[in-house]
Amino acid sequence: MSGIQDKVVIITGASSGLGEATAHRLAKGGAKLVLAARREDRLKELVAAIEQQGGTATYRVTDVSDRHQVEALAQTAQETYGRIDVLINNAGLMPLSPLDQLKVDEWDTMVDVNIKGVMYGIAAVLPTMREQKSGHVINLSSVAGHVVFPAASVYCATKFAVKALSEGLRMESNGEIRVTNVSPGAVDTELTGSISDSQTAEGVGELYSIAIDADAIARAIAFAIEQPADVDVNEMIIRPTKQEL
Repeated sequence: MSGIQDKVVIITGASSGLGEATAHRLAKGGAKLVLAARREDRLKELVAAIEQQGGTATYRVTDVSDRHQVEALAQTAQETYGRIDVLINNAGLMPLSPLDQLKVDEWDTMVDVNIKGVMYGIAAVLPTMREQKSGHVINLSSVAGHVVFPAASVYCATKFAVKALSEGLRMESNGEIRVTNVSPGAVDTELTGSISDSQTAEGVGELYSIAIDADAIARAIAFAIEQPADVDVNEMIIRPTKQEL
């Protein structure tokens, strides 16, 4: 993974799931990591594990729904490593429920984390990447960013938004910034744990019985990063082989 060696990579939502798996994979490839999440204990454990294996990582506790915290995260990367090569906008929530249950607080949280968190991440790194005339933004959307399904209207809306933001940034990149939109299907993570509606949780549990390992997505992310500078992998949809949706 020579295309990953020494690249400075920010990963949000790094305390578990896709973020944690990606951190381990990129660290093995020689990346210098800045890990972000709300759970400091998990971040400390992850940094310690990476360093024990010979990798390089630091962390900053970050709530991506707070613009100032995301700006501070980008500043940490600059102060620690002197540049920002890759931002992986991975933090996200999926509290699914039918619209008529009116779980408006959950809707607000999804908008704040899944959409605003991505926008704040882009805003925090874009000036640096423009100055460098290089960079790579990787946004985690979902198969739910390509098709709408019952009990997921708001979640789908947030992931369609991520896809739109990715394509818009790509079109405005001026040939300097690579943009990758990654859309996972069912993956074995903590994502389903936020579903408060019992009937929806049961249905999702059946779907996720075929979930693939988080490292499957980490491998795809590594593939996109390690491509030569003139190659921009824009879109990847990665499902379990048995997943129809």
